[in-house]
Amino acid sequence: MQNEMEPALKPYALFRDDRTSRSMLFSNPREIVVARTAAEILPAIQRLEQARKDGFWLAGYISYEAGHIFEEKLRHLIVDDRETPLVCMGVFEAPKHESNVSVPSIGDNEAVLYDAQAEWSLSDYQIRFDTLHQHLRRGDCYQANLTMPVHARWSGTPTGIFASLVERQPVHYGALIELGGPAIVSRSPELFFRVDETGWIETHPMKGTAPRGKTPAEDDAIIAAMLADEKTRAENRMIVDLLRNDVSIISEVGSLDVPKLFSIETYPTVHQMVSHVRAKLLPDIGFPDILAALFPCGSVTGAPKMWAMQILGKLEAGPRDVYCGAIGYCDPAGPMRFSVAIRTLTLFPDGKAVFNVGGGIVFDSNAKAEYEECLLKARFAVNQQRISR
Repeated sequence: MQNEMEPALKPYALFRDDRTSRSMLFSNPREIVVARTAAEILPAIQRLEQARKDGFWLAGYISYEAGHIFEEKLRHLIVDDRETPLVCMGVFEAPKHESNVSVPSIGDNEAVLYDAQAEWSLSDYQIRFDTLHQHLRRGDCYQANLTMPVHARWSGTPTGIFASLVERQPVHYGALIELGGPAIVSRSPELFFRVDETGWIETHPMKGTAPRGKTPAEDDAIIAAMLADEKTRAENRMIVDLLRNDVSIISEVGSLDVPKLFSIETYPTVHQMVSHVRAKLLPDIGFPDILAALFPCGSVTGAPKMWAMQILGKLEAGPRDVYCGAIGYCDPAGPMRFSVAIRTLTLFPDGKAVFNVGGGIVFDSNAKAEYEECLLKARFAVNQQRISR
């Protein structure tokens, strides 16, 4: 996808596994299904499901707030007519599978992200943290994933921004979506859910973060400390239990399993604790059923899920939009794969960029440490640049 080809390719959705250099490119959509209001979300999802049943592929994203449609007590939190749609997915013929769908090198575009600024200062974060902590003390929730926006400017092209991040932050679930409206550049390390051709569903909740060490010996010590830390393990287990409950709604009795618990994955700037939940879907479970049971992913909400989402909806500065939503594709033959839209940039045509960062707050969390962890996570986008606060 060279720079000079970019206008001819739009609209498109590109998915890339940097670890294997394999990509899937969806282009020339037959239709783009968009929902911009709460009333349009469920009809859009049903239209997508019908297209999948008619033999077409689906690819694109669903914003975090679209998940509020599945719970009456959350619907009032949906803000209509945002610049970023609530649902934006294309209906496509089969994608191109290539060992390396080319993206431009950094020099092709001089693409750059700059002037990054956290929307909340530490004192702003502390106020919200303290309010959330009151809810935790009262038992309103046990964990909640408090997130804040980071604003920046960008220049070049979305493909150039994507390419620069591929070089700095290789992940399994990279995505670049241009289906109209803002461009979405995602560097997610977290699988939301995957369905295979035999109807098994798997989700990989990610909870627990630590910075990389300066040497392999330091990395080993940090990983050992993560595995031994009761707080980190407890946070991860809470989300595993939440996902087990969500998946059980749509799976066969006796098939639910946790094949991997408290695994550590290492990335250029952080270590992450990840677990796996797996089950066999009930017959005739489709895309809308999976979304209704699982979306948004519990790792970016909290537990209990609905109460955490209500509390966060009042504490956060505004809608998360695509951040913490889902990005992925559906194969009409049955397989599906969606990532959790963390480490995800929204690039607006006026040069504005927005990406959010957050972390799970539990009773014994510390506000300053959590705020610094948020800024650590933001380094995926700005590398060593300073983030104003």
